[in-house]
Amino acid sequence: MSKYDYNVIVIGAGSAGLVSSYIASAVKAKVLLIEKYKMGGDCLNTGCVPSKAFIRSAKMMSYARRAKEFGFKKTEVKFEFQDIMKRVQTIIKSIEPNDSRDRYTKLGVDCIDGIGKLISPHKVEVKGKILTARSIIIATGAHPMVPNIEGLDKINYLTSENLWNLKKLPRKLVILGGGPIGSEMAQAFSRLGSEVTIVEMSSQIMSREDNDVVQLVKERFKKEGIKVLVDHKAINFKSNKLICDHKGKEKVIEFDQVLLALGRSPNINGFGLSELGVKIRNNGTIKANQFLQTNISNIFVCGDVTGPYQFTHTAAHQAWYATVNALFSPFKKFKVDYSAIPWTTFLDPEIARVGLNEKEAKELNIPYETTVFGIDHLDRAITDSEGIGFIKVLTKPGKDKILGVTIVSSHAGDLIAEYTLAMKHSIGLNNILGTIHVYPTYSEANKFVAGEWKRSHLPLFLIKVLEKFNNIRR
Repeated sequence: MSKYDYNVIVIGAGSAGLVSSYIASAVKAKVLLIEKYKMGGDCLNTGCVPSKAFIRSAKMMSYARRAKEFGFKKTEVKFEFQDIMKRVQTIIKSIEPNDSRDRYTKLGVDCIDGIGKLISPHKVEVKGKILTARSIIIATGAHPMVPNIEGLDKINYLTSENLWNLKKLPRKLVILGGGPIGSEMAQAFSRLGSEVTIVEMSSQIMSREDNDVVQLVKERFKKEGIKVLVDHKAINFKSNKLICDHKGKEKVIEFDQVLLALGRSPNINGFGLSELGVKIRNNGTIKANQFLQTNISNIFVCGDVTGPYQFTHTAAHQAWYATVNALFSPFKKFKVDYSAIPWTTFLDPEIARVGLNEKEAKELNIPYETTVFGIDHLDRAITDSEGIGFIKVLTKPGKDKILGVTIVSSHAGDLIAEYTLAMKHSIGLNNILGTIHVYPTYSEANKFVAGEWKRSHLPLFLIKVLEKFNNIRR
């Protein structure tokens, strides 16, 4: 086309779509942002923000139960579940202006409520109007996966989308899925008083984590009264009972509520992708190349709808590449960088990762060394009565080059940033060791694990020479 209404049309106003719109408007491109539900997408309305607010309230309850550890004789906490859920909604409202239509309109973005449907590579229909753009960015996100289990359609099951409408604390809560979301919600609901059972089909919960991480989580769950049933396959629902198969034997679990936490499926239907011939991967995500470009050269994609990571921060990361490539291709194109993708599971203690863990290194036949520092030796953790967990760093054999880091600790999600920076910019453990870290803070643990690595890699010959030298000088 010789003339377009917009430089770029963005479909979806979650993290990926908002960042894409922001970047495009910042370089003075004309942008249209289309959202069929709510600005802010899942992260603001049903995902990260409400879940972390809920987890925080539950953690306060856990501190109350641990009052004697902090020198108090007795603590009594009375609460109404509805008040906690009201707090969750209040926090959503307080963050909402950052993602609002008003804010983005002031930035110069045209915002439309409705379903955007692709009718050609350069044309999008919304509310009966056809609008054109040189490039289109698909950022439609994902939705909770709902399995085909007999009887599930006859119960009022919960997902991340309707969980926050709960008015009453479940007495018996069954969570299908022992991944990050299921585990986070299990601990939070248990701390507020629900009798929680995790039902996991595979042989362990948190299946992407190393065995030492999983073992620590299981011990913590057991201590807090959370039942974990692995190797249990949900067969059917009958009224308030879940029937499972456990190694050929039937297991019956009673419940008041069921929460589905089995992953998320990309939103690819209803806006013209199949009609236009946009290619989809076998796992249901939109296929894209290293420039986040689909098989239709002017249509780009970012966020959960393409993967491979379903994190808000990764969606924002991809959005930069998708937007810059959409605006400046073919003159300049940038390959998306996945070299250092961090993430955190917000349990207590938190689990944070970047790069490889031992399980992945073994699967890929990548040689590595491990260095571990126990958080129980960290002064700040001891003063906080939070001395549980560890930092485990994988390095190239004989080198200080970081291949990956796993942290299990209070504030692990904050601690991982230093290693993400280090991996991104090829900074080794020697440089971390040579950096001053404030005392007493959790960040010192990063320096201490570097010290452990250094101690185990001291040159023996030089140490012997230095020993003789100091003996002579004594």
